[in-house]
Amino acid sequence: MQAYRFETRISKKGTIQLPFNKQLIDREVEIIILPKQDLKSDKKSAADFVKKWTGFLSSTNIEDSKFKYLNEKYK
Repeated sequence: MQAYRFETRISKKGTIQLPFNKQLIDREVEIIILPKQDLKSDKKSAADFVKKWTGFLSSTNIEDSKFKYLNEKYK
């Protein structure tokens, strides 16, 4: 089964126009409608990112982890 993708707009009357395609004439088809998302997204600043992730690893003792790793590696 081959899939076709057409980008179109639904009119205010609720009609959809598709491009002419000989392979689809007089055939049953299944239509799936996926609304496009608006390109207007919430742009977040770098400061928001830093605020969110600051201190993410602060609760771990890095020096202890290094010591344990090296101790196990060179046993």
